Amino acid sequence: MSPVVAVLLGVVEGLTEYLPVSSTGHLILASHFLGQESEGADAFDIVIQLGAILAVVVQYRKLLAMRVVGLARRERASVQLLLALALGFVPTAIAGLLLRKKIKALLFGPTPVAAALIVGGIVMIVIEAIRALRAKGRPEDEQSGLVGLEHVTPKRAFLIGLGQCVSMWPGSSRSMCTIVAGQLTGLSTATAAEFSFLLGLPTLGAATLYEMLKSRHALAEIGVANVAIGLVVSFVVAWAVIAAFIAYLKKRGLVPFGIYRILLGIGVLALLR
Repeated sequence: MSPVVAVLLGVVEGLTEYLPVSSTGHLILASHFLGQESEGADAFDIVIQLGAILAVVVQYRKLLAMRVVGLARRERASVQLLLALALGFVPTAIAGLLLRKKIKALLFGPTPVAAALIVGGIVMIVIEAIRALRAKGRPEDEQSGLVGLEHVTPKRAFLIGLGQCVSMWPGSSRSMCTIVAGQLTGLSTATAAEFSFLLGLPTLGAATLYEMLKSRHALAEIGVANVAIGLVVSFVVAWAVIAAFIAYLKKRGLVPFGIYRILLGIGVLALLR
């Protein structure tokens, strides 16, 4: 792997990790078309998620610091958020331990990714249409859904965690699955996205740590410098994307992302013929 490829993959990771378009799917496609299909390249794609994780920590550093202090004081809001993150993480952790090898063997390829992109895009457009119909006749302040992380109850968090399990299919998108699941539980799109970002800390963190330990020898073939480049680039790009995405969701919906997914999926299938 060259430094240029490391930069390109870092940009792809940073741009797509928190958008509902599937970072894993984009990385699989990018690696395929860049000729980077090896155990080391697969491990690289997962490890550079650490840059995106750090971007969330930096973006939400004040909230996280406040909640850590709140936990020490046993404040209700802090305890509720910790419980919500745990309940959202556990279903995915269990599913990952049970199904990871089978999913990697069967679904880590351009065709399954393209199919997931198309299916996910259709789901997003349908959900947005249903939400728009339900919003008609409601007061304006109730049309977008519940706003604020305090509305992420244990039940909602667990349901979002079940939705996150679907994202193990590469191309479906962890962000898309958790945001849509949050919408279906009554949260606003922006609040669902913020919880999705925070839920990514334990979820992506565990996946990254596991991959670093399991594939350390394969990563050595990629080179420490290339891994560092990918991490730094993904951090910078993801940090810029997070704030912009939340600002966007407060005014608009997910339909453009759904259309993009469908067009990309169709384009990939056409190229693979």
